[in-house]
Amino acid sequence: MKPLVVILGPTAAGKSQLALRLAQKFNGEIVGADSRQVYRHMDIGTAKPTRAEMFLVPHRLIDIINPDEDFSLAQYQRLAYQAIDDIQQWGKLPLLVGGSGLYIWGVVEGWQIPEVAPDREFRRWLEGRAARGEAAALYAELAQVNPETAERIDPRNIRRVIRALEIAKDPKAAQPLLKVPPPYEILLIGLTAERKELYRRIDARVDSMIEQGLVDEVKKLLETGYTQGLPSMSGIGYKQVILHLKGELTLEMAVQQIKTETHRLVRRQYNWFRLTDARIKWFDIEDGKTEAGVEGVVAGFISS
Repeated sequence: MKPLVVILGPTAAGKSQLALRLAQKFNGEIVGADSRQVYRHMDIGTAKPTRAEMFLVPHRLIDIINPDEDFSLAQYQRLAYQAIDDIQQWGKLPLLVGGSGLYIWGVVEGWQIPEVAPDREFRRWLEGRAARGEAAALYAELAQVNPETAERIDPRNIRRVIRALEIAKDPKAAQPLLKVPPPYEILLIGLTAERKELYRRIDARVDSMIEQGLVDEVKKLLETGYTQGLPSMSGIGYKQVILHLKGELTLEMAVQQIKTETHRLVRRQYNWFRLTDARIKWFDIEDGKTEAGVEGVVAGFISS
């Protein structure tokens, strides 16, 4: 049983910086668990590690697909296992780092995911219903056929609701989700803080993204041909900036919407990563002892 360290928690909690420190101290490499950072050309709005950081410590599963390519949880899980195994074979410590609950638990718990191919015709029909104002009805249908999945999805995330309904109609997906834990000894480290502090950090990050050129990044993506309807372009930040570029929102309104939606994201992330989950060793980032505390836990984990 080779070791795997997982760094999880809500956005803006400092997971990436902690992972960099741990990777340097314990001869590790980072495996990304972020559903947005997999896309190329989408750097500022996804808070992707800088080139300098990726040069300092190797990062896997970042910049692996174009914004107009489909990418499933099953694909991610397969690539993550390959990356983790490769890092372990080189005698290094893999660190799975991110805030995407689906990605984290899909890997840690070994979900046996039925690979359901896209049903384009059925998807177009659902998209048409959503466009006619039936988004709430679609979510209600999902809650009826798969309440567990519906609980994890924001009702306003029409793309994910539609994909979940698409999967639910496949006979393979009707079976209970099987879990086969991977052959790793796993340490789960969670970073947390009071909501007020997380929201403060989020707001500062969003302001920084605008200063770094998020609007120009989105403009360049649109000019390249990546359209508003793509799943990649519907993410927080990109969606609001597109509306700004179309003249439907002022920049100030777009920025405020990004902050508000990211606050909501934090609340959803805590549905995935529960503070009462005994498997996770939680650290409060405000106590000033997080880095030393985590390093001590990881050192003990490796030595044992």
